[in-house]
This record gives sequence, C-alpha cells and structure tokens, in this order.
Amino acid sequence: MYSPAQGIPGLPDLTHPHELLKFGHQLLKNSLLLVFLVIALGVAIALISFSLRRNSGEQAVFFSKWSWHYSQILQGLQHLALILVIVITGFFLCSTLGNRYHHWEQAKVAQVAESVAGDKLEQTAPQIRYIVEEPYTYNTQVNGKIVKVNDTQKVNRFLTLSGSQIKVNIDQTVNVQGRSSVYKVDYTAEYKVANTLQNINRFFFEAPPPNGYSLLSSYKVERDGTRLKQINPGDYGFPFQLEPGQETTFKVTYQAQGGPRWVYDSAGQLLSKFRLTAIANFNSPDFASGIVPTSVKYDGRSTEFTWIFDENVSVKNPFGIFTSTGAIKDTGIIPRLLLLAPAIFLWWILLLYLSLKMSLKNVTIAGGIFFACLLTLTYMARLMNPNFAWTMISILLLFLTWGLGSNTRAALAAIICTIAGAILPVFGLLVPYSGLTLSLAGLLSAIWLGVLHWYGWYRLPAED
Repeated sequence: MYSPAQGIPGLPDLTHPHELLKFGHQLLKNSLLLVFLVIALGVAIALISFSLRRNSGEQAVFFSKWSWHYSQILQGLQHLALILVIVITGFFLCSTLGNRYHHWEQAKVAQVAESVAGDKLEQTAPQIRYIVEEPYTYNTQVNGKIVKVNDTQKVNRFLTLSGSQIKVNIDQTVNVQGRSSVYKVDYTAEYKVANTLQNINRFFFEAPPPNGYSLLSSYKVERDGTRLKQINPGDYGFPFQLEPGQETTFKVTYQAQGGPRWVYDSAGQLLSKFRLTAIANFNSPDFASGIVPTSVKYDGRSTEFTWIFDENVSVKNPFGIFTSTGAIKDTGIIPRLLLLAPAIFLWWILLLYLSLKMSLKNVTIAGGIFFACLLTLTYMARLMNPNFAWTMISILLLFLTWGLGSNTRAALAAIICTIAGAILPVFGLLVPYSGLTLSLAGLLSAIWLGVLHWYGWYRLPAED
C-alpha cells in the first residue's frame, strides 16, 4: 500500500484555512506596531518643536530640518513597506505553489510506482519427484534399556528435466481504476523427462500454476498427447511411470491474469536444453532481474525475448518480462526555486534601485510581473521542459522591463538588471550547474554596478 502524497512538512500553505487565519493575525499585529512607531516619531518631533516655541529662529531651523528628515524617512518607509508587503505576499504565494507542486510531483511518482507495482506472475519450473527408501538408525528405550533400531524411511528425490521449450504470449491491459497494469498470459511449455535411474520407474510430475494470479483458466497437462487428470483439487502433482532409459514429454498450457510482471523461476534446478520465448504485445517491455536474453526481436506491435541455455546452467533469480516506465527526473527543482523566489526578487529589485529611479508604482508593477512569471512557470513546467518554459517567459519579461527606462540608456540598464538579477538566477536554480550559473549572475551584477557608478556609464536623474 502506498501512502497518499503529502506536501512539504512545515511549509506555509494558504490553501489551509487555519494557516491563512494565523498569517492574517500576525500581519495585523506587525502592521499596528509599525504604525505606532511612525506616530511616536511624529509625536517626538512635535514635542521638541513645542519646547522651542519661545525661540522662533531655532524652532524654525529645527522644525524645517527635522520635518525634511521626517518626510525622507516616511518616503523611505513607504518603499520599504511596499517591498516588505511584496516579499511577504510573494513568499506565501510561492510557498503555497511549492507545496502544491511538491504534492503533484509526489502523486505522479506514486502513480508511476503503482502502475508497475503489485503482485507478479511467477511461473516455477516443474519438478520430477520420486520416492526412495533409505535405511536409517535411531535409538529407543525398551524395558529401561537403550536399544539401537535399524529401519527405513521414504525420502523425496528429484530428477532434472532433460529439456524445456517454453513460449509465452503476454498482453497488457489496465485495471478498472486505470492505474496499475494487468498481464494476460498465454502459456505453452513442453518438458522432456528422461529416466536415467536404474531401479526407479514411478514418478510424480509436479507442475504448479503461476504464483500471484488473479484468474487462471484452461489449465491443462498432457503426456505424449494424452491429457492427465487431477486426482485432488488443488493438487498439481501427476503420477506416471517411466522405465529406465526411456523418455517422455509433458505439455503444460494455461491462460492467466495477474500483476504487471511475468517471471520464470528455475527453482534451483540446472537448466539444460532450455529455450524460453516471451512475446510482449505492448509498448516499453524490458527483461527482468538482469538476466540478459540471448536475442531480442522487435516489430511494429510486439517484442520477442528469447533465452537459450544449451548446457547445464544455474539461474538463481527469476527472469522474465516487465513493463518499463520512463525515469522521473528533476523532481524537487520547482519547489526549491519557489522557496528561493523572494530572495531572487530582492536581488533584482536592489539592482533596479541602484540603477534607476524607482517609484512606488514601478516597484509594484515589477513585483507583480515577477511573481506572475513564476506562477506561469510553475504550471507550464507540468506540460513542458522548465528551461524551455522559462526561456519563453524571459523574453516576455525583458520586453516588459524595457518600459522601466525613461530613455534608451535607462531601458538598457533595466534590461541588464533583469538579466543579472532575475533571469540568470532562476536559470541557475533550474539547470544542474546551479552554483556556476548563480556565480556568473552575481559577477555580472557586480560588474554592472561597478561600471555604472565608478565609470559614469549612466547617471541617475537628479533628486528633486
């Protein structure tokens, strides 16, 4: 049984009502604290101004100076508050998306695992059993004395098959739930038995049906064209006589349905003159247990696997056919990117502040565009390669970022900031070489700021 896919433990998810209420409570408390600090600063300035009311000159100088500083502080707090609101909102948005995407990835992995898991059809090689009497000695007590007794006991021995010719046709269907696969097996096998013993002519041909079947039909055992009947229900041992030096052939046929694997178990026997042909009439079949087939033939609708062992060969593991599924790669990349997205946004917005004159309106639009691009990437990554999806989104992001500049140089500065602060860092978290890509993005950001401020490539507009 597979446990249902879960989200990332401890990660905030705004789709959960109790977490949403908790977040609103914390936001309200922190907002009130910020408001009280701003009011307290204004009250402090007012009290100092009131204390200097007798000296109008000093009061005017102080009030004008501190009012200017206060207005600057308020303006900086507006930008800081706006950025904090965008970052906090973006964090909870990204954490919710990361949790949902992680849940989707785990559900996809569980679905693929369920499609190839479950019971398997395992056919065990038949055994030729005979009984011999062997002497043995044991001690017992008679009239208070230890007496040694010689007796005989019946012991089961087994005769090795002299040849096996097996052909299996396997069709694959999907069960009612539409998840795991079901194999429909048409099994035909001929086994040759040669009596190489001297004084034994009574044997049992034990050919059990496959283990793990959900439906077994048309099970039939024949000896030299004559069908053998079961003596007891559920007993698949068929007695027969074979004189020393003689040879006979048994044929076993059945149709079965079961789990999404079919394997053949030699049951510890040496395989001699053995040939197994398994025909898989479905897509993506592969051989199981690492026992490489002698030959593999493909045509448009089926794949034929053949194992041939002419001499005595010991095969420990069951071998056969299973349905191969494509590897699930790059799991966890999008959730990691989403968790680090607020830090990337701060990186980008800091570059923009150091390169351009940013207004509150531009900061708001830039934050909305950035997180909207990440939201688009999250859902496009389910349908296509994330790198290709981010390439297309990056073109749109660069086109929109061009509007941040009031002239060509300013627009080019915004483009460089976007490449170094947003596009490359996101690529760095998508590609395998994350450290190298992030290092290049950091180096490009440092070079840009150095050229901008130390060599006067472009100057910010003068303050009003």
